[in-house]
Amino acid sequence: MHRHGLLRHAIDILSSSIKVSIHRRSYKRFMNVINPNEVRDYVAIADHGLIGNLRTAALVSLDGSIESYCVPNFDSPSVFARILDKYKGGHFSISPTVPFTTKQNYLPSSNVLQTKYLNDSGVVSVTDFLPRPRRENPNGLGRSKPLLPWLVRRVECIRGTLPVLMQCAPAFNYARSTHITSIIDDDSVPVEQEEPAQKKALFESDSLALDLRYVTECTLPGDSGPVPHVELEFLDLSERGHKGLAVQSLITLHEGQCVTFILRTPPTQWKKGPEEEEAETTVKQSAAQKLSLATKGRPSEDPFITPELVASLLYNTNRYWYEWISKSTYRGSWKEAVHRSALALKLLIYEPTGAVVASPTFSLPEYIGGVRNWDYRASWIRDSSFTLYALLRLGFTEEANSYMEFIFERLRHKNPDGSLQIMYTINGGKDLEEIELDHLDGHKGSKPVRIGNGAANHIQLDIYGELMDCIYLGQKFGKPLAYDDWVLVRELVDFVVAHRSDPDLSIWEVRDGMRHFTYSKVMLWVAIDRGLRLADKRSLPCPNRNKWLEARDELYEEIMNKAWNKEGKYFGQSYEDTDVIDAAVLIMPLVFFMQASDPRFVNTLKQIMKTPDKGGLTSNSLVYRYNTQKSTDGVGGEEGTFCLCTLWCIEALTRAGATDRTLLPKAVTMFEDFLMYLNHVGLCTEEISDAGEALGNAVQGFTHVTLISAAYNLSRTLDKHME
Repeated sequence: MHRHGLLRHAIDILSSSIKVSIHRRSYKRFMNVINPNEVRDYVAIADHGLIGNLRTAALVSLDGSIESYCVPNFDSPSVFARILDKYKGGHFSISPTVPFTTKQNYLPSSNVLQTKYLNDSGVVSVTDFLPRPRRENPNGLGRSKPLLPWLVRRVECIRGTLPVLMQCAPAFNYARSTHITSIIDDDSVPVEQEEPAQKKALFESDSLALDLRYVTECTLPGDSGPVPHVELEFLDLSERGHKGLAVQSLITLHEGQCVTFILRTPPTQWKKGPEEEEAETTVKQSAAQKLSLATKGRPSEDPFITPELVASLLYNTNRYWYEWISKSTYRGSWKEAVHRSALALKLLIYEPTGAVVASPTFSLPEYIGGVRNWDYRASWIRDSSFTLYALLRLGFTEEANSYMEFIFERLRHKNPDGSLQIMYTINGGKDLEEIELDHLDGHKGSKPVRIGNGAANHIQLDIYGELMDCIYLGQKFGKPLAYDDWVLVRELVDFVVAHRSDPDLSIWEVRDGMRHFTYSKVMLWVAIDRGLRLADKRSLPCPNRNKWLEARDELYEEIMNKAWNKEGKYFGQSYEDTDVIDAAVLIMPLVFFMQASDPRFVNTLKQIMKTPDKGGLTSNSLVYRYNTQKSTDGVGGEEGTFCLCTLWCIEALTRAGATDRTLLPKAVTMFEDFLMYLNHVGLCTEEISDAGEALGNAVQGFTHVTLISAAYNLSRTLDKHME
């Protein structure tokens, strides 16, 4: 096909796909009437948005329920886990008491989430966020105010009248601990002396306390209207398995009325100073004086709650996200999807240490009713390295530098044999004991529910390749490597050279015995190759250069001989199982192990793109990891197609399409098809079922990483061919 004809064909496919995508997404948004009088079942994994503050994160369902929330950090025990047990997991819900439809979206270029409830009688908007202070100066150094460990839910009626029910039902310590609930006076809201004291709810367990406060206001011009009436009352959910009282409030909101609920971890003990004592006894103060008190006489972590403070928190949080994503250097196609993925990845970073969690959720099933339910709230070297690769491509170097500090600290405290763990806690710890929570039902009955991860002690040799690739890219775009750190890198490569012939448990963390997995061998090659490149480009001393060169070349030849299936003419999953197809081998051209145009790789790619009944892994333009019926992995059960593998396939097609342009339209089609499986706010899970249902932990960092990479390379390749 002529070049221009091919490109026109690709553009036509792109255009038609976008139209179908818009149609399907619109259908999902509008056809979701919810009847609150019906028994509430599990909400689909895809029907959630994510909010966070770089310490922890929360899932918010389409019907306005906080379904997953761990306090105070990503890997802390959950206080809300309704997504894993609809009765006793714990929830914080705000929704109308009459039938309604719902829409959910992020504010532009932000991780502030908005959910709207629509009824003929009225419309209510709920704005959810975990506060983030803005940077103190344009250089991004320092913060002007402390990070408040709050969950803020701003509920505003923007048309008509609508009755709304708020329920806050925490279930502490993964719904294992009891708690005591009190409704007491709230001294954080400045009031007139003769007015009755406003109330707040206090939830106290053995290890954690939370309190629920609120502030009311009228947003009509001039604030002339009445504020909504809020009255907290106890709610007993013990019949559902709750181990402490919840609270609820039925509120009828009229146009312009707004109530903001704030759930927080109360600050540690602090003493009242003279200024505060005086502030609490002052009466009939103006609104301006009240706002002034929010910054005087109280510790910064426990300010007075005023409408002005809430507005400031919302504004600064929204601006934080906007200012961060505005630094992106990405100028290619599919910019909206790429930037949403970047914002999602930013939510997975644990700011105090620079660690990156694979996902902020745990034990969401890879197959409904199945047993593949894992805890992803840890920092995998593999996932983190790919995450930093994606963010570096978009110009975000600060995150890369922070993670490098985290990982070099791990290198300074390697295992006695010189190895690294495949994952660490967000604070760099090594203990991730896997525990099954038998008391939780699991999402839609998918048991067991697991916390911790037994794979932490797995031998997965591929991690050294991903880490070395990340360090190499960090040198191109981030902070220069210090000599002492280069010595650590040299030791790492020496370890790889010494162990390149060892078997392992692979990227997929199989649990039925070690093998010589092709993916792992390729990534070991990458580790040595990047070490050599670093030494050359930075003119760094390399005493074992000749050993590294010899090991790299021997490993390459070994892979080409032992992983190659001569009869099928494709690369197999492992040296032992060359008859098993594995989508992980799609990584070969992506890490420059071999050219995508190499006949061996092209044949492998074509084999993977066949349907499963013809020996391939692709169904409906989505790719499975491997055939779980043919390849034993020691886990059992079924799973859906893997988003990661689908996007690797798209990028492989793109790279092969640089020389064989007939492949580019297929890459465009697959990528546009994949975008249709993003949820209503552009987020990805780990897998997709045959019926198109999102599966696995959400939000899945690895998926967003590969989406960015696929879009980046596909857009760049199309642009080059337009020249």
